[in-house]
Amino acid sequence: MTTGYVWKDIFAWHQTGDGGAFLPARGLIQPGQLHAENAETKRRIHNLLEVSGILDGLHSIRDIAAATDEEILAVHDAAYIDHIKALSAENGGDAGELTPFGPGGYEIAALSAGGCLTAGRAVMRGEIDNAYVLNRPPGHHAEPDRGRGFCLLANGPIAVEALRREFGIGRVAFVDWDVHHGNGAQRIYYNDPTTLTISMHQHHYYPADTGAVDENGSGAGEGYNLNIPLHPGSGHGAYMHAFETVVIPALDRFRPELIVVLSGFDGGALDPLGRNMAYSTTFREMTRQVKSAAERHCQGRLLVLHEGGYSAAYAPFCGAAVVEELMGATDVIEDPFIPILEGIGMMDLQPHQAEAIARSAALVSRIEAP
Repeated sequence: MTTGYVWKDIFAWHQTGDGGAFLPARGLIQPGQLHAENAETKRRIHNLLEVSGILDGLHSIRDIAAATDEEILAVHDAAYIDHIKALSAENGGDAGELTPFGPGGYEIAALSAGGCLTAGRAVMRGEIDNAYVLNRPPGHHAEPDRGRGFCLLANGPIAVEALRREFGIGRVAFVDWDVHHGNGAQRIYYNDPTTLTISMHQHHYYPADTGAVDENGSGAGEGYNLNIPLHPGSGHGAYMHAFETVVIPALDRFRPELIVVLSGFDGGALDPLGRNMAYSTTFREMTRQVKSAAERHCQGRLLVLHEGGYSAAYAPFCGAAVVEELMGATDVIEDPFIPILEGIGMMDLQPHQAEAIARSAALVSRIEAP
């Protein structure tokens, strides 16, 4: 497989400042700590791809342009964009809810979205088979009128809407395996039957006001939004069961023309902001299955966009597993954490997890095949 890859050093220049995990450093939160969404994890993913030799087998996409105002405004409200542009031109600020950024942050966010779109164009033109975009800032929490959860712009929807205009594609499926709910795509496409949005996430975590099973779309889009809330502690067995009983059957019924994965590694067992227990094997297998679905339904067209993942030690191995699977690598790097993580108890599917996942699986039949 020819796998495209996007990373720009300027992504690491996006400033989130001091913080206590995800809260700003003020009051009783002592300053001098890096905010959880900092550049180190992404740099370390890129570094592992380089030192392991994986990078040599990728098609590096170096020439990217920032998303234009027209492309961004196809998804976001003009008043919101004007607001964060003004903050960006001064000293930065917060884009809405828990989304700090520094001077020039809007321009970096527009480039992050542009990198996703550039890779998507290469996939649609057949120049590459699939792509991994190591973009920053992330995008899956951003809503049309505000930033949320470290995300300024909805990178995936911005790319998809531009690709729809340029290439005439109709049905698009989003698969979000970040540990936090994919509220951005849900809100943007909640009434849209041409866009299937699937989110696997830790139950009732962030945003706490979205992500329930019964949020299944409305109007013409009823049935086309699937949430799979996973109990805290869900491990490889629960993730695989959710994929095999919900995600893949939903993709097979919907038969998309493009699949976009919103790839967060904060469901990993060592992540400081998640409480699920996936490991690199989990992300590798999910990638294998979604890649196979793309080959069945949309000529292999698969675009993977980076979202969360805050363990500087472990996210790189999860990222490498996804990239290796995308490119069809047979000589894979060894994850040194696997002997410990696979030995943790109760990582098989548990009865209470199966019961919760079954509620989402029951909704797959509501998707009408084209």
